[in-house]
Amino acid sequence: MAYVIAMSNEKGGVAKTTSTLSLGAALADLNYSVLLIDLDPQANLSLALGLENGESSITSANILIEYAALRTAIRKTEIDNLDLIPSSFRIENAEQYLPMRTQYLNTLQNALETDPPPHDYILLDCPPALGAITLNALAAADLLIIPTQAEYFSAYALRNMMGVIRRIRQEVNPSLAYRILVTLLDRRNRTHRNIFEQLQTTFGQGVLTTVIEIDTKLRESPIAGVPITHYRPTSRGSQQYRVLAQELIEYAKEEANRQAAR
Repeated sequence: MAYVIAMSNEKGGVAKTTSTLSLGAALADLNYSVLLIDLDPQANLSLALGLENGESSITSANILIEYAALRTAIRKTEIDNLDLIPSSFRIENAEQYLPMRTQYLNTLQNALETDPPPHDYILLDCPPALGAITLNALAAADLLIIPTQAEYFSAYALRNMMGVIRRIRQEVNPSLAYRILVTLLDRRNRTHRNIFEQLQTTFGQGVLTTVIEIDTKLRESPIAGVPITHYRPTSRGSQQYRVLAQELIEYAKEEANRQAAR
């Protein structure tokens, strides 16, 4: 079974989609088979890989709303080992329709289990909201990564995320783990440094060791239609997402060993 990682924060502008794309590409470069699933109505992840909204006949919206077979929505990308299930504006309807169904929180999880894709890692790019789509992603995930800026409002939004994690653990996914990824960090900024230290004090091992610092190349790569690791392989952003990939690989192995020992 693939290891499923959801990338979510209700706060926008925290490099959520950039992190999904860059981490996925870094894992793919290490010869892991990776599937990215775009669950955001804005479809920025799809756009960052050169796929226009409406270009695909089967998208993540069809999976959530119409129970389409998951594999029918998979698209190859130009990056080796990296596949994509694109999104479309239609997925907004899922916020309305899903809660009308019984056990709707398991819709995505059931799709992954019924038609499991042949990938090592699955990364879910969630919308910047804590609605039915995001709840489905967390119900299906082994790990939630919460990209967070070292700024007050971004850190404050973690309170709501912790509440959602507790709900999902209680209702559908008791083994859901989380890690906070600090993004857009400016080490020269005293406020950034202070909030980063506060996050480490408050959440301890819940904060990933790897941080993603500000890098203008990260903003440019989606325009070029390729991940940062291919757009500027030697950039700081590329190097840090490669380190993040290694950290998560080790974490996933440790968790697998713990499960096997039980």
